[in-house]
Amino acid sequence: MEPAVAAFIARWSSGASHGGNERANLQMFILELCALLDLPSPDPAGSEHGDNAYVFERKLIERFADGGQTTRAVDCYRRGCFILEGKDTGKRTGSGGWDTAIVKARQQSENYIRCLPPEEGRPPFIVIVDVGRAFTLYAEFSRSGGHYVAFPDARRHTIRLEQLRDPEIRARLRALWLDPLSLDPSRRAGQVTRQIADRLAGLAKSLESDGQAAERVAGFLMRCLLTMFAEDVGLLPERGFTELLKRLQARPESFAPQLLSLWQTMNSGGFAPALDAALPRFNGGLFAEPEVIALSAAQIGLLIQAAEADWREVEPAIFGTLLERALDPRERHKLGAHYTPRAYVERLVLPTVIEPLRAEWAEVQAAALNYHARGKTAEAVAEIRAFHHQLCSTRILDPACGSGNFLYVTLEHMKRLEGEVLEVLGGLVKSGAFELAGLTVDPHQFLGLEVNPRAARIAELVLWIGYLQWHFRTYGNVNPPEPVLRDFHNIRHRDALIDYAAVEPVADADGRAVTRWDGVTMRVSPVTGEAIPDESARVAQVRYVEPRRAEWPEADFIVGNPPFIGAATMRRALGDGYVDAVRQTWPEVPESADFVMYWWHIAAETVRTGRVKGFGFITTNSIRQTFNRRVIQAQMAAKPPLALAFAIPDHPWVDAADGAQVRIAMTVGVAGEREGRLLQVREELGSDQDGVQVELQERVGRIFADLKIGVNVAGATPLRANGDISNRGFCLFGAGFIITPEEAESFGLGQVSGLEQHIRHYRNGRDLTDKPRGVMVIDLFGLTAEEARERYPATYQRVLDRVKPERDQNKREVRRRNWWLFGEPNPKLRQQLAGLPRFIATVETMKHRIFQFLDATILPDNKLVNIASDDALMLGILSSRPHVAWSLAAGSRLGVGNDPVYVKTTCFETFPFPDATPEQAATIRDLAERLDAHRKRQQAAHPELTLTGMYNVLEKLRTLGARASGPHAGGTPALLAKERLIHEQGLVSLLAELHDDLDRAVFAAYGWDDLAERLIGRPGATTPPPDKPEAQTEAEEHLLQRLVELNAERAAEEARGQIRWLRPDYQNPNAAPTPEQTAAPLETETDLAPDTETPPRTDATAPAKLKKRPWPKGMRDQIAAVRETLNDEALTLDALVAGFKDPKKTAPLIADALAALAELGLVQREGEHYRMAGSRSGG
Repeated sequence: MEPAVAAFIARWSSGASHGGNERANLQMFILELCALLDLPSPDPAGSEHGDNAYVFERKLIERFADGGQTTRAVDCYRRGCFILEGKDTGKRTGSGGWDTAIVKARQQSENYIRCLPPEEGRPPFIVIVDVGRAFTLYAEFSRSGGHYVAFPDARRHTIRLEQLRDPEIRARLRALWLDPLSLDPSRRAGQVTRQIADRLAGLAKSLESDGQAAERVAGFLMRCLLTMFAEDVGLLPERGFTELLKRLQARPESFAPQLLSLWQTMNSGGFAPALDAALPRFNGGLFAEPEVIALSAAQIGLLIQAAEADWREVEPAIFGTLLERALDPRERHKLGAHYTPRAYVERLVLPTVIEPLRAEWAEVQAAALNYHARGKTAEAVAEIRAFHHQLCSTRILDPACGSGNFLYVTLEHMKRLEGEVLEVLGGLVKSGAFELAGLTVDPHQFLGLEVNPRAARIAELVLWIGYLQWHFRTYGNVNPPEPVLRDFHNIRHRDALIDYAAVEPVADADGRAVTRWDGVTMRVSPVTGEAIPDESARVAQVRYVEPRRAEWPEADFIVGNPPFIGAATMRRALGDGYVDAVRQTWPEVPESADFVMYWWHIAAETVRTGRVKGFGFITTNSIRQTFNRRVIQAQMAAKPPLALAFAIPDHPWVDAADGAQVRIAMTVGVAGEREGRLLQVREELGSDQDGVQVELQERVGRIFADLKIGVNVAGATPLRANGDISNRGFCLFGAGFIITPEEAESFGLGQVSGLEQHIRHYRNGRDLTDKPRGVMVIDLFGLTAEEARERYPATYQRVLDRVKPERDQNKREVRRRNWWLFGEPNPKLRQQLAGLPRFIATVETMKHRIFQFLDATILPDNKLVNIASDDALMLGILSSRPHVAWSLAAGSRLGVGNDPVYVKTTCFETFPFPDATPEQAATIRDLAERLDAHRKRQQAAHPELTLTGMYNVLEKLRTLGARASGPHAGGTPALLAKERLIHEQGLVSLLAELHDDLDRAVFAAYGWDDLAERLIGRPGATTPPPDKPEAQTEAEEHLLQRLVELNAERAAEEARGQIRWLRPDYQNPNAAPTPEQTAAPLETETDLAPDTETPPRTDATAPAKLKKRPWPKGMRDQIAAVRETLNDEALTLDALVAGFKDPKKTAPLIADALAALAELGLVQREGEHYRMAGSRSGG
C-alpha cells in the first residue's frame, strides 16, 4: 500500500495536474483515489436522475421562490454518504483566497443538498476536493437539513494530499464512502459514556448500602469524575489520580485525607504532594467544600475501574442524563433504558440558535470580503472581531434544563462557529492569543432553570466538561486560563413558572393537615383481590402564598424540552396547590392546555415583544390539538405577531426521564410574519440505543397553528348549523362499572323490572375497531344512592365494592360524593340521543377514520365521538373522502402509533356539508346504508374479522392499484396469505367499490366532479398514506381549499341569519325555516402555487412592492439589505438599485455587495439577474 500511496501523491501533487480541464481532472482523481483505497467507483449515469445513486454529474432541479427553476449538476454524488464538489483553486492551501474558494464551494454544496428529492434524504457529508492539494470535510449527522460544520473540527477538517500516508486518514476516507454514520463521534462517545455511568452506579449503590445519603454520595462522585476527566485531558499529571487510587487501595484508611488534600489544592492551585506536581487553580463551586467519603478497598476498586475509562471520549450530550440516573436510587433501574439521542436535540438546536447565528456570520463574511477587496483590511478585521464579541456575548436559556443536554449541544455548535470565525480572523491577523485572553464562548453564556437540585448541579458539570473538551481539541496541550472552573451561577435551582412568598400546609377547620393519596401507591383489595389505591400513602396538601410570575434571566435565545404532563394529570403529578398557583398566575393560558404550553406561552411573549430573538421547544405532538393549539393561535394573531420559522409536527422521541418512546413536536418561534421550514418524517428506519432513525422531507411556506403548510384549515370557523349534535361518550372513572353479561344476569337483568335501563351494552374504541369484548356497564344515572340500594341491591353492592374505594381517593369532591355515578355522566349527550333509534360514532383516535351506526341501547365510551343523527345521509357524507380529508387536516395525531385524532370542535363543527339535491341525497343515503350493512354482515359471519383488518387490506388494494398504474409497476407485491383471507371474509373489493361509489356521489353533491376523478380510488381515503404522489397531494390541497372557502361562505351566511341546520327538529325546534339565500363568493387567498416553470424576470425595473428605502451606513447592514431584497425573486442590478434612495451613490456599493455575496456562494448570477442561492419554493 505505501508505494501505491506515494505514487498517487507524487502523480497528483505535481504541477501537471493543475490548470487543465477541472472536470476531467477531478473525475480522474476520484477514480484513482477509489482504486487506491479499494472503494467502488462511480456508476454510469442513467437517464432517470432519481436512479443515479453514485455518479459523476448528478443532475438536480433547483426551484426558486418566484416559481422559476434551473438544472444543477453535482460533481460527484453518493446517496446517503456525501456530495462532493471539486475545485482547482490554484492557490496555496490555507491562504485567504483558498479559504474563500472553499467557503464558496461549501455553500454551493449546501444549496445542492436542498435540491435533493425528499425521498433521498440528506447525506451526512460534504467533501470539497481541491484537486491535487487537499480534501475538506463538513458533516451534519442529524441529517435534518441543518448547517454542515467542519469535521472533525475546524483544526483538522482539511486533509492535505500528503496526509494520505497516514493509515488513519485513509480509514477515515474509506468510512466516508462505505459507512459515513460510523464517523459520528457521538456514537463512539455514547458507548464510553454508558460504560462509565454503569460503573458509577455500582459505586453509588455500594455507598448507599453503607448508609450514606444519596445527595452526599452524588456530590462526592461528581468531584471524583471531574478529577478523572482532568487527569485524562492533561490538567493533572498523566495517570496521576489513577495511580494514587491504586496506592490507596492497599491502605484505604489514608483515602479520605489524601483525597481531601488533593481537592483542596485543586480548588486553590499549587503543589499537590499526593501527585507530586503543581496543579492549576480549578476554583468553581465543586471543590469549594470538598467533602470526602471514606471508602473500603473494594469500593476504591470500583472507583479505579471508572478512572481507567478514557474520559476524553465522554459525550456530554447524554452524560448528564445517564449520570442523573446513576446517582438517583429511584432512577438507577433506568440506566439501561434509552436516552434522548444527540441527533434529536440537534434537530431543534440548529434552527433555533445556530442557523440564525450562521446567517449573521455569512453577512459578516461578505462585509469583510468587501472591505478586503477595497484594501481596507483593518475594517475587515474590525467587522469579524465585532461578530466574535457578539458571539461570545450571546446568551442561551433553557428554562427546564434538566441535566443540560440542550445547553451543551448549543455550546458545542457555538464553539464550532467560533472556530470558523477565528480561522478567518487568523488569515488576517495573528489571533491565537485573542481568544485565549478571555474572550471566548464559555459556560457563562448558557443559562438554565431547573427544579431538581441534583440535575442543576449535573448540568453545570456537563457544560464545563464539554467546554474543556473543546478547549483541548482546539489548542492541544495548552491549559485554559485560570481558574479552570468558574462559579458563574448560570444554572439556577428554581421554578420556571412561579415565584412565591412561602409554601404552607393546608389545614382543615380543626387545624389538622390536609393530605391526599400520593397518586402512586396501591394495595390489594381484600374483597376483590384487585389493586386499589392505598389510602394510607398520603402526602401533604400545600398552598403557595402570594404566587407571582417568575422572571426568566435575560437571554438572546430560548431552547429546551419542558416537562410532558397533560392537563388531565397535572393535579395528580404536581398537587392541587401548585396547579392552582400556576393557573392563577397565568390565566391567559387555557386550563385545558398541557403543562408545557405555559413555557411555550412565556417564551412566545418574550420573542413576540422583541426581548428575545427566537425560541424552540420540544412538546408532545398533541400541541396540534385544539386545547393546545389555542395558545399558538393567540400568539400568531397578536400584535405584533409571532411566526413559526421551523416545525416538525410529529417525531419519535425518547423521554429523558424514563427512556419511554413517545411522539413529540418541535416548534421554533420568531417575531413578525414570515415563512418557515416544515419537516415531516417520511420514514422511520428502526430503533436502537441512539433512537429511531428517520428520514425527513421539507416544505417551505407559512406554517399555521396546526403545524401545517398550505391551506389554513385551522382557521376555519365553527358553524352553528353543526352545533349541539356531537359529543364524546361517557367517562366512567371506575373500572368496576364494567361487567360481563353473565354478571348482569346474576344481578337480575331480564328479571328485575327497570334494570335494563341501568345495565346497558358498552362499547369503546377497541370494541369497534377490533373484536368487541361483549361487556356491559352499570349506569345508575337518575338514581340516588338510596334508590339504587333499595331497587337494585346486587348491582349497588358491585359498585360499592369495586368503584367506591377508588372514588374515595379522587381529588374532585363531586366525584367522591356521587361515587355510584359515572365520573362524567354527560347529561348533554343523553339529551342529544334521546328518542333516536340509532346514532353515528367514530373512534376518537384510530388509524382509519371510519363512521358507523350504533344502536341506541349501546352506551359509548368517552373515546368515541358521537353524532346525534340517525340519518344515513350524514353517515354517508362523514364517511366520504371530502370529510375524511378535512378531519385529517383539522385534527391532530396522538400516541406512539401516531394515529389521527378526531376532534369534534375542529373536525365536525367546522365542516361545510354539501347542499345536495333530493336525488343526490337519496343516492348517498342508499350507499351509506349498504356500506354500514356490508361491514356488519361480514363481521357477524366471521367473528375474527375486524374493521382495522378490513381497512388495512382495502388501503393495500388501493396502494397496489396506484403502483400498478404508476412508473414502478414491475414487481408489485401481492396480498399476503393473511390479507387474502381478510379480503375473502370481508369482501373487501366490494367494500372498496361501495366507498368509491359513495365518494363519487358526495363529490357530485358538492359539484366537484373534477376532483373526484383525481382522488377516487387513490390511497389515503381513510388514513394518511406514508407517501403520496405530487398530483394527489395537489388535488387534496385543492379539495381542502374549496372546503375552507365553503366554510367561509357558510359562516357569512350564518352572520346574515341563514343557518343550514343539520338536525333542525332538535337544533332549532321552535323557529320557522329561514329562506334560502345565495351567498356571494368570498375572495379568499390560496396558498397553492401553480407547478410551472417560470423564466427569470426580464424587466429591469424594481417591483412595485419594493418601497424605496435609505441605503444603510454599515457594511454588514448593506449586505443584509441586499440579501433581504433578493429573498423573494431574481432581480437585475438596476432593479435592486431602484429599490433604494440615491441610486447614483448606491449603485456601485450594491454591485460590490453582490460581488462579495457571489464570491461566497450566497448569491447566484444568471445572465443579468441575481438571486439568493437556495431560495426555493415550498413543496
